Amino acid sequence: MKSNYRMSIIVPVYNEVDNLDRIEAVFTEYFAHSETKSKVIFVDDGSTDGSFEKIMEICKKDDFSYIKFDKNYGLSTAIKAGIDVCDTELVGYIDADLQTTPFDFDLLLEEIDQYEAVIGFRGKRKDTLSKKVQSSFANSIRRALIDDGVIDTGCPLKVMKTDVAKKIPFFDGMHRFIPALIKLQGGQIQQKSVQHFERTAGVSKFNIFNRSIKPLQDAFAYRWMKSRYITYKVEESNPSV
Repeated sequence: MKSNYRMSIIVPVYNEVDNLDRIEAVFTEYFAHSETKSKVIFVDDGSTDGSFEKIMEICKKDDFSYIKFDKNYGLSTAIKAGIDVCDTELVGYIDADLQTTPFDFDLLLEEIDQYEAVIGFRGKRKDTLSKKVQSSFANSIRRALIDDGVIDTGCPLKVMKTDVAKKIPFFDGMHRFIPALIKLQGGQIQQKSVQHFERTAGVSKFNIFNRSIKPLQDAFAYRWMKSRYITYKVEESNPSV
């Protein structure tokens, strides 16, 4: 059955119980004001701090649903699971820390009809100096190795056409390469500056290893896959009936 919603917004959650009340409030306000009918898909990635119990409470309301993993699998798997169950024309993604705002989805939606994906970049980041340095280093490595033209691939605010998102070849660390993987399919992306805020609750799950060293490994994995990626266009066929 066709969904009554136009966009599903994936919100991966891993031990973010202190942020969930604010997530519910902000999204409820966003849904009330946005012209695009959207819903949230929480993906609980093996939380152990009571996040899932809070998610179940939130999901008693309309416009909220959930997936629960049996253990922690990581961000890429959480995003893939959300895409797998998505039944809407568009799929969005935002982090549970709300360092970006769902209200900026409307900025991305302004141009989604012309592109396969519209992604945000954090024009004025509110992170600590160490996080900015680590992220800048990781982005520099990625651009040097794969040259995808993406300003800020780590920005956790993206909108994609669902049929395109479902074709993304997934691997651990994929979330850093979503725009590049869409381009690999021949898709076009647009980039727009979005707001960025300080984290007000919870603890960041990233460190120098998964901001810098792991992205370097994943960039080489992407280069290997790109060199062997199969793509084709059918000029003519006569399928059996």
